[in-house]
Amino acid sequence: MYSQIIEEAFKEAAEIERQIKRTSFPATVYSITDYGVQSGNEEPCHEIINKVITLCSLNGGGTVLVPKGTFLTGPITLKSNVNLHIEEGATLKFSTDQSLYFPAVITRWEGIDCYNARPLIYAYGETNIALTGKGTIDGQGSTEAWWPMSGAARYGWAEGMVSQRNGARERLLMYNEANVPIYKRIMTPEDGMRPQMVNFYYCNTVLIEDVTLLNAPFWVIHPLLCEDLVVKGVQIFNRGPNGDGCDPESCKNVLIEDCMFDTGDDCIAIKSGRNNDGRKWNIPSENIIVRNCLMKNGHGGVVIGSEISGGCRNVYVENCQMDSPDLDRVIRIKTSTCRGGLVENVFVRNVTVGQCREAVLRINLQYENRENCRRDFVPMVRNVHLKNVTSEKSKYGVLIIGLDDSESVYNISVEDSRFNNVTENGNSITGQTKDVTFKDLYINGKKVKGKK
Repeated sequence: MYSQIIEEAFKEAAEIERQIKRTSFPATVYSITDYGVQSGNEEPCHEIINKVITLCSLNGGGTVLVPKGTFLTGPITLKSNVNLHIEEGATLKFSTDQSLYFPAVITRWEGIDCYNARPLIYAYGETNIALTGKGTIDGQGSTEAWWPMSGAARYGWAEGMVSQRNGARERLLMYNEANVPIYKRIMTPEDGMRPQMVNFYYCNTVLIEDVTLLNAPFWVIHPLLCEDLVVKGVQIFNRGPNGDGCDPESCKNVLIEDCMFDTGDDCIAIKSGRNNDGRKWNIPSENIIVRNCLMKNGHGGVVIGSEISGGCRNVYVENCQMDSPDLDRVIRIKTSTCRGGLVENVFVRNVTVGQCREAVLRINLQYENRENCRRDFVPMVRNVHLKNVTSEKSKYGVLIIGLDDSESVYNISVEDSRFNNVTENGNSITGQTKDVTFKDLYINGKKVKGKK
């Protein structure tokens, strides 16, 4: 039965892929070096780059070329019908001078609406935009810059330094809980709220292809309220705090393929807003395809949550490889009674895992239970199906933490799968669940029965 369900689901995924609108640009090319920018420049050149992007857009669009060389820059803003192309052998190196990234722009920070530091590459309300090329984008995050603002000593923070833990993060959470208007939620450099590397907000028909993204201050790729998005052939290396690789948030019709993730947090994390803000917008992430990707280090390979209050539906993962002693989980769904949200229709097939630290599949409805909120919003996870997933080393196979007083996890299946070298009694299922089924699942060579 479940084999047929998964087969039909991936037919639906193929139809979703056909519906994704693709970018297209005129042949006109604007090289930044034709406008006075020189490789090895000692002063940030973003003002010129942004003028060239605006000129390109006003003239009907085309490609803004970053040729071979190393270019120091500040924040860049993409405009409609522009492809920012980083040529192979080119590096855009972003200044760590925090003052360049203010005044603040509208965005979200960990699922909460606010005005915060301008992302390194930003777009708002644009159509037909792209970030392409085999060059490199370096955020220069390190224990010397950006990362100490996390407030963690292992990332360079010391007493007296600016940090999100000096009250800014808690203030933003309070704004969310109290429904403070967004225009009053203005972060400053003194708040230490690090910017995303790439944040496209309210954009449609978007392509991010082939670029190598290094050392982001915070999340690497953060599409927010976008539609028709393709992320293809991207290489992400970011071991910093909150170093998520690609976090589509309240996005529709998304394809992520042929990418490599080596991150300090989740490789891919699908989101839809946190708590009141997510419920206010009530826009789920939906129709998301992930395939042919390689996941190395990270808290999770493909993750849904934790900021998932607007819900998530129709996620399709196939033909991925995951392998690292520092990869915690393979498929992870995380929420709580503060976050709430409905997560449904998650289909996974043909995933090969060398090893992960904790679990192949983890569903947790009690994530960060210490969070304070004024009332409960019972989350629900249903219709999650895995087929032909193999793993050679993990602590658990399936780890489910449901709620004690609600059957909010149901219709879960793992089929035709083998998990070897599992060290903690195979599976662990706590809380109330319903219709958890294992068919031809072998853990350490022994066939495992499902829990109803």
